[in-house]
Amino acid sequence: MRKQINAHSNILDLIGNTPLVKLNKIAEPLTGNFYAKVEAFNPGHSSKDRIAAYIIEEAERKGILKPGGTIIETTSGNTGFSLAMVSIVKGYKCILAVSSKSSPDKIDMLRSMGAKVYVCPAHVSADDPRSYYEVAKRLHKETKDSIYINQYFNELNIEAHYHTTGREIWEQTNGAITHLVACSGTGGTISGIARYLKEQNPNVKVLGVDAYGSVLKKYHETGEFDHNEVYPYRIEGLGKNLIPDATDFNSIDRYVKVTDGESAHMARKIALTEGMFVGYTCGAAMQALFQLNTEGEFSEDSNVVVIFPDHGSRYMSKVYSNEWMENQGFFDIQNAETPEKIEYIK
Repeated sequence: MRKQINAHSNILDLIGNTPLVKLNKIAEPLTGNFYAKVEAFNPGHSSKDRIAAYIIEEAERKGILKPGGTIIETTSGNTGFSLAMVSIVKGYKCILAVSSKSSPDKIDMLRSMGAKVYVCPAHVSADDPRSYYEVAKRLHKETKDSIYINQYFNELNIEAHYHTTGREIWEQTNGAITHLVACSGTGGTISGIARYLKEQNPNVKVLGVDAYGSVLKKYHETGEFDHNEVYPYRIEGLGKNLIPDATDFNSIDRYVKVTDGESAHMARKIALTEGMFVGYTCGAAMQALFQLNTEGEFSEDSNVVVIFPDHGSRYMSKVYSNEWMENQGFFDIQNAETPEKIEYIK
């Protein structure tokens, strides 16, 4: 009798069902119980695997995406990697318009996954023909049999997390979650999770993390798009210089802004205290926890889930590079850790 092999059919089977991990040493100064949803356990090492697979499969189901077609997207890196991965498995071509703010590590990974990459200037307006939004739209028009994922304005971005991440968190906490803290970029992750959780318990507080230089927090509070809020910042995949339709602002209770430098140091601190090698936006989310704690947001009974969206390997030339940190002036921040020195044995 032939024995059955216990194996997945392909790497896409590994998307989702990521672990919830208790935060220990780093959370000691905080009031409450804190847990990280570690999305780096997805095969593409980020939460964007979920939307890449979901949106592409919906396009296939609707007949919009044909065999041998081309997938085009705007990305800061993680969505692009996930789309390239799914494209390889399913047999599609992949073209990506990437922000120049993306780390060289991310851009190199996209190329290594077979994607054609266009690097676009980061610090131009969203409607500038050189922006990665407009470049992706142009490439879609010029490319036969292509689909444009358009994650910033695609309701499926929210649906993907509603059906997967939100349900997982509710089940993993047995409904005991009191707060969700998540970075807000396209808004799909925080919005999808928020919708699911608030359907189960409207009292769950959803707290969004925004960057200085982004318009999201002020828009949420006033309904006004303030151009004066927009200026260059360094964190990738967080904040926006436009208002994404994939953000359900009604499901988010409030926003908190974090700085580039404090977020970078917090990512490094997570690695050194929890042994979790996390990305830049993970540091931003953790920094927000500390700020919210100082404001008295949490109590001893709080069960707080924070989304850690990706893996630190994508930031080796940035957050985890002492040279880059030095060049940004981040080691000049008060209470910043002293960079470790390398000793060479001769």
